[in-house]
Amino acid sequence: MARPVFKLPENFWRSLAAVLAGNAIYFSVWRYLPPKAQHHPQHIDWGLAVDFWMCLVCYGVIELFRRYYNRANRHE
Repeated sequence: MARPVFKLPENFWRSLAAVLAGNAIYFSVWRYLPPKAQHHPQHIDWGLAVDFWMCLVCYGVIELFRRYYNRANRHE
């Protein structure tokens, strides 16, 4: 009996890396942010928006490197 093959979407690993990197950056500078940009557990606040923005920037950087790498390898 064959095991079912579970395939993750192509961008899953890039998204996971972006979220981990963005959260690592946010929580490493959290204490130095203004009080409104600090996230408080169990609340929806501006800290969540700042954390999301950092994850989004990390995803953009990863995607930029991926496209540059693909373009550089395509010309060889």
